[in-house]
Amino acid sequence: MSGYKIETKCIQSGWHPKKGEPRVLPIYQSTTYKYDTSDQMGRLFDLEDSGYFYTRLQNPTNDAVAEKICELEGGVAAMLTSSGQAANYYAVFNICEAGDHMVCSSAVYGGTFNLFSATIKKQGIECTFVDPDASEEELAAAFRPNTKALFAETIANPALVVLDIEKFAQAAHEHGVPLIVDNTFATPINCRPFEWGADIVTHSTTKYMDGHAVCVGGCIVDSGNFDWERYADKFPGLTKPDPTYHGIVYTEKFGKGAYITKATAQIMRDLGSIQSPQNAFLLNLGLETLHLRMPRHCENARRVAEFLNAHPKVAWVNYAGLVDNKYHDLAQKYMPDGTCGVISFGLKGGREVSVGFMDQLKLIAIVTHVADARTCVLHPASHTHRQMTDEQLVEAGVAPDLIRLSVGLENAEDIIADLTQALEHIV
Repeated sequence: MSGYKIETKCIQSGWHPKKGEPRVLPIYQSTTYKYDTSDQMGRLFDLEDSGYFYTRLQNPTNDAVAEKICELEGGVAAMLTSSGQAANYYAVFNICEAGDHMVCSSAVYGGTFNLFSATIKKQGIECTFVDPDASEEELAAAFRPNTKALFAETIANPALVVLDIEKFAQAAHEHGVPLIVDNTFATPINCRPFEWGADIVTHSTTKYMDGHAVCVGGCIVDSGNFDWERYADKFPGLTKPDPTYHGIVYTEKFGKGAYITKATAQIMRDLGSIQSPQNAFLLNLGLETLHLRMPRHCENARRVAEFLNAHPKVAWVNYAGLVDNKYHDLAQKYMPDGTCGVISFGLKGGREVSVGFMDQLKLIAIVTHVADARTCVLHPASHTHRQMTDEQLVEAGVAPDLIRLSVGLENAEDIIADLTQALEHIV
């Protein structure tokens, strides 16, 4: 469906029923699939034929939804995972192993920071964190001969730093590694990182793609543009024989589909963080309205940001949709139609005042979530980023008084009214 607009792809991509098949994507709620001969199934295990034999690796419902997200991003192949964290882990682990190194923007979600700073370190993979606003020279200095990937978020959660995708892509490619971009907050409605040089995109589909806070999920999309063979010695997992599949060389056998095929056939096979077909079905329902919801999220967030920016009890507001924001120009370049519905701000009086303000909210709920239909709020230093030291919080752009406000789809006047009454309760 490459010739259609993105709004049409949200609805029509992924599931293409044949004569007599369901018009709406069905849930293939089965662990296994029947074949007539042993040889037919054997060829699937050898990656000689395409098809389904066990849902831990692939499922028709999941594949249809992955194809839809792939087309929205403009990639060549995609796979669903059980969560956004699993997607980020698989995206890196698919090309990194013990003894390797990666570079990551310091302004990323706290769980992702912990994943790359602590968890994969135990597996022998080191990570160097860099300021996303670093100069080209400072960014280049973070790379090593054994660096295998550069990772960043399109819009950082919760720092709301807007990534200079072209700068990061140039740095990655000058050092012969792919740029992996988590595009969760912007979604392909507002930004398509492949068009700016990114090689691999990840998503926490739990957020705007689902849109209703009903199911956790993730996705990895490959652009097909990175030339793994050019750096064959650096990426032996893709360019050398895989002994677990009778010596298959992924780049030789699957071409532009090599990266996702390996991630599915090898990493998902062994680690098993598959998205359930039920969740994929629900995710697809959310995707069908993504193009309608994102503009409303952005419009509501702009109105709320302007209200907060003018309020005498608010110390600062960070939202790239504001014309005086540090990242406004970058946002206009990469996301001219809007960024996302998430705002960060702080109140005069510091951390304790910010926490007290949140307790006074009535319509807006305090939840460990972001980017769905309901307006919600969180204090990252106390919640999602509480495992980080004060130094790490500063490095990640998370001030102690930072409040993350995810503006939903309610009437903007009602959201502002709730903020107003809560602000009246603080000194």
